[in-house]
Amino acid sequence: MTDIYQLLSLRGKVALVTGGAGYLGTAICETLAELGAHVIIASRDLKKCEEKCKEIESSITGAKATAMVLDLMDKQSIFQCFQQIKSDYNGVDILVNNAWSGNKNSFESISDEDWQYDIEMSMTSVFRCVKEALPGLVAKKGVILNITSMYGHVAPDYRIYDGVQFTNPPSYGAAKAGVIQFSKYLASFLSPYGIRVNCLSPGAFPHPVTQQHEEFIRHLSEKNPMNRIGDPDEIKGAVALLCSDASSYMTGQHVCVDGGWTVW
Repeated sequence: MTDIYQLLSLRGKVALVTGGAGYLGTAICETLAELGAHVIIASRDLKKCEEKCKEIESSITGAKATAMVLDLMDKQSIFQCFQQIKSDYNGVDILVNNAWSGNKNSFESISDEDWQYDIEMSMTSVFRCVKEALPGLVAKKGVILNITSMYGHVAPDYRIYDGVQFTNPPSYGAAKAGVIQFSKYLASFLSPYGIRVNCLSPGAFPHPVTQQHEEFIRHLSEKNPMNRIGDPDEIKGAVALLCSDASSYMTGQHVCVDGGWTVW
C-alpha cells in the first residue's frame, strides 16, 4: 500500500510554471514547492519572478525556486528557456501552462490584432511549450497541467458585463476551449510515453484590483451556488492532485474549481 503522503510527494521533481509569479500562478508555485518540487518560475518579467522565488524560499521550509526569462510570444525565447532547463535539470517532470496576458475587450471593441495576440498567448504558446518540453517529459514520464477556464466551456453572461472594463474578451474563451481540446488530444497521443495531461479550469478568481468594484463582484458571486468568488488557495488541492501521483490514473480530464458556476 502507498500512503497518500507518498502519492502527493513531489520530492526530486522539477516543475516549470509559466506566469508563476501572477495571482493564481503564485498559489500553483506554492503548492508545488510545499510538496517538495524544485519550482521554476518563468515569465517575461525576470525581476518579478526572482522576487517570487525569494518569497517562496523564505516562507516554505526547504523550498527551492528558480527564476527564468520566458516570453511566450517569442519562439526563440521559448526554445532558449527549455534548452537551459535541459542543460540544468535534464528537462522538467511537471509542466504547468498557466500564463496569460491580454486586453479587456467586448466583441465590438476587439481588434484583429488583439484577437491574434490572445490566441497566440493563450493557446499557441501551450503548443510550443509542450513541443519544447516533450523530450524531458518523455524521459521522466512527466505530467502536463494546463490552466484553462470555465469560459472555455461556458459563455460569459452578458448581463454582468457592462461595457469593456471587466468584460471577458471573445478570444479568451475561444483559446481556452482550444486548450481543453488540445489537452485531450495530448492525453491520448502522449499516453504511450507514460505522460499524463489534464486541465484545471478556475472561475471566478478576479484579481484584487477588480475586487474593489463591489457591485461587479456581487453580480459575479451570484453566478454560482456558493455565492462568492474564489480565493487562490482554493485551487491548491486540485493542483496537488493533478500534478502528483495521487492522480496517476487520471488523464485527459477537465477539473473545474468554480464554486459550482457550471452546474447551473
